[in-house]
Amino acid sequence: MRRISRITVAGAATASLALALSACGSTSTSGSSDSKGDKGLAIAYDVGGKGDQSFNDAAFAGLEQAKKEFGYQTADVEPTEGETNADKEQRLASLAKQGYNPVIGVGYAYAAAVKGAAAKFPDTTFGIVDDSTINTKNVADLVFSEEQASYLAGVAAAKTSKSKVVGFVGGVDIPLIHKFQAGFAQGVKDTDPKVKVLSQYLTQTAEEGGFASPDKGKTAAEGQIEKKADVVYAAAGLSGQGVIEAAATEKVWAIGVDSDQYQQEALAKYKDSILTSAMKDVAKAVYNLAKSVEDGKPQTGIVRGDLKTGEVSLSNSNPKFADDAELQAAIKTAKEKIISGEIKVKSS
Repeated sequence: MRRISRITVAGAATASLALALSACGSTSTSGSSDSKGDKGLAIAYDVGGKGDQSFNDAAFAGLEQAKKEFGYQTADVEPTEGETNADKEQRLASLAKQGYNPVIGVGYAYAAAVKGAAAKFPDTTFGIVDDSTINTKNVADLVFSEEQASYLAGVAAAKTSKSKVVGFVGGVDIPLIHKFQAGFAQGVKDTDPKVKVLSQYLTQTAEEGGFASPDKGKTAAEGQIEKKADVVYAAAGLSGQGVIEAAATEKVWAIGVDSDQYQQEALAKYKDSILTSAMKDVAKAVYNLAKSVEDGKPQTGIVRGDLKTGEVSLSNSNPKFADDAELQAAIKTAKEKIISGEIKVKSS
């Protein structure tokens, strides 16, 4: 059941929302409100926006699931180039003011904005993906143990490599992406200490395009492949598409990230080169927060997904990967040891 605080703030038309947000990102609204004007989940995308075939698209999938199940109006808003924290906060506050609940900032870059907007709208539940720094009663910090899935990706890379050289391409040199690198490198070394890991970050800051530049990803992957890497793992958002393209062109393996990239339509022509993907179920986290609000028991605080909860994993869509019994056995063993605590995966 929707909460009264939702209903009292919800009656403005969709056109009013679009006008309010026109200065800080394009908006898409869908679904229909009920007779009380109730509105549901809204998300504000991270760098790369909708269509990245990865992180942001996973959040959209969660929004679509909530819209279908709860039958309410939703909104999703694109970022703009060069935007400030104030722009992000205005975007979130505008969504809350229009009656959307919950409102989710997709990505750590929304931390300051979520904190500010949550203070202004205490009756609205806010969520942020990939940040655990906000300790506010109406905010859910939706985080994941990415290093665990990355460890399994490292096992897969080490078992698959023929050249004994594998690569890691990180979008931006920040602690979040260090988790992917650390887990991957540990998984490789624990599986085969003779395998060399080449690592490269595309940019120092997100503003430089590390998560939104397929050309940068392609160039980085080509450099690693020239150094004999025959499996390349990218944790780089939209830039990862360039890594996958380079791997397909050079006939080596790529490992995708966040979503099951073997299944992504935009990457269909490269899918035979996508060994697996180290996934984190952003869609489930987004949907679960929406459901908690719908049920009248909003999630708050740190909400973590890991191997034990099933919210991080490796995809099995590629038959060559799924049907490799020896590889699957190695991954299963590693997964069980991580869940039991026998293997402690590093996050930096």
